[in-house]
Amino acid sequence: MNDQLSVGGSRQDEERLLRRVARADLDAFDELYRRTSPWLAIRLRRRCADDGIVAEVLQDTYLTVWRAAGSFSGLRPSGGADAPGGSAAGWIWTIAARRLVDALRRRARVQEVPTDVLPVRSAPAAEDEALAGSFGSEVGAALDALAPELRAVLAAMVLDGLTVRETSVLLGVPEGTVKSRARRARNALREALA
Repeated sequence: MNDQLSVGGSRQDEERLLRRVARADLDAFDELYRRTSPWLAIRLRRRCADDGIVAEVLQDTYLTVWRAAGSFSGLRPSGGADAPGGSAAGWIWTIAARRLVDALRRRARVQEVPTDVLPVRSAPAAEDEALAGSFGSEVGAALDALAPELRAVLAAMVLDGLTVRETSVLLGVPEGTVKSRARRARNALREALA
């Protein structure tokens, strides 16, 4: 098995499909959608329980992918294969995460979202498991020891690359709370690893 595998197929295959999409190849777009949309929908549903918003974000994301595929830069030479945003799936997720924040902002303008409506995770998110597994047992244990609200801020800001404002909208908490939770998470990790 190739360790360059991404969600729906090999990383290189998805990047080739994306380059073909940039040349307006509808078959390549269909294949890219088939490979990535199930994974993307699951990831979005972990952050938003509203199926209508998830469907809207998926549609907006793939519309953007179709229109902007030519702007995908692929692997970054200075960052290697693990550079953030370097994979096709990473690029698509970045678009989707930003579309989700936009959709949540639009909804917040219409109505205030009570925090008890936000989804509660009953199982660890794939990102949490990946983050813990990718750093070894010592860091993984330190991450596991963090309170869920601190891990959620780290996942949004570190794994998803969202800004403080975007994280605030995504998690439904004030920006100051995001900042203080990020600081508390960093301090807790620093203490646990010292």
